[in-house]
Amino acid sequence: MSSLTESRTRFKPVRVIKLRPNNQLDSWVAPLLTVVVLLSLWQIISWASPLREDLFPGPLAVAAKLPQLLADGSLVAAVGNSLFRAVSGFAIAVIISTPLALLLAHQPLLRKGVGPLVSAMQVLPSIAWVPAAIILFGLSDATIYTVLLLGAIPSIINGLLAGIDMIPAQYKSLSKVLGASKWEHVLHVELPAAMPGYVAGLRQGWAFAWRSLMAAELIAVGGSLALGVGSLLQRGRDLADLPLVMLVILTILLVGVLIELVFFAPIERKLLRDRGMTRTGENNG
Repeated sequence: MSSLTESRTRFKPVRVIKLRPNNQLDSWVAPLLTVVVLLSLWQIISWASPLREDLFPGPLAVAAKLPQLLADGSLVAAVGNSLFRAVSGFAIAVIISTPLALLLAHQPLLRKGVGPLVSAMQVLPSIAWVPAAIILFGLSDATIYTVLLLGAIPSIINGLLAGIDMIPAQYKSLSKVLGASKWEHVLHVELPAAMPGYVAGLRQGWAFAWRSLMAAELIAVGGSLALGVGSLLQRGRDLADLPLVMLVILTILLVGVLIELVFFAPIERKLLRDRGMTRTGENNG
C-alpha cells in the first residue's frame, strides 16, 4: 500500500498547456511575412535578370526613388489628396446607397426594374465613365467624384440587398407581433441582421471606389485638379521612369492593405465573434 502511495506521489500528471493563436497578431504578421518573401524573390529575380535595371528594377532600385519624392513632398501630397477624395467620396456613396438599397428592398416592383441596372453598373469598368465625366465637368474634382461614386454605389447597394435577402421571414412576423413599426423593424431588426452582407458590400464598395479613383486620376490630369496618386503614376509613365511607376503602384497597394487591416478586418472579426462564428482557418476556441 505504501509503495502504491509513493508511486502516485512520484508520478504526477503532466498539465498540457494549449497555446491559443493570437488572431489579431497573426492578421498583421502573416501579411508582413508574405510581403517580405515576395520582395526578396523580386530582388533575386531582378539581380538574375539579363534586363537593365531601368527596365526591370528591383525593390532596392524602387526604394532609391523614395527619398527624392519625400524631399519634394510630391508623394505625401499625392497620397493625402487621394485619401481625402477616396474617404470623402466613399462616405457620400454610403449615404446615397443605404437608403436606396432599403427602398429597393421594400419595393419589389422597383427592384425588378432597377436591380438589373445596378448589377450592370457594378460590372462596368470604372474607366469607362472617365471620358463622359471629363466632357461634362472638365478637369475638376467633380469628374473625380463622379467616377468614384458610380464605381462604389452599386456594390454597396447589392451588398445590403444581399444581407436583407438572407434575413429569415420569421423576423418580420415577430416584429409585427411585438408591435414594432416599419421603421423600428428596419432600424432595430433588419439592419443589424443584414450587417454581415452590408459590411461585405462596404468592403467591395471601398475597393471599387479606390480603383475608380486611380483610373480617374490617371486620365484626368491638369486643370484645377490637385496632384493625386494616379496622376503621379501618369507622371512616371510620361518620363518613362519605371522605378517611379513601381513605387507608386506599391503605394497604392500599401494603402489598400492598410485600410483592410485597420478598418474592415476588425469590423468583420467583431461581427463574426458576436454571432459565434469565425473566419475559415481561424480557431475560436
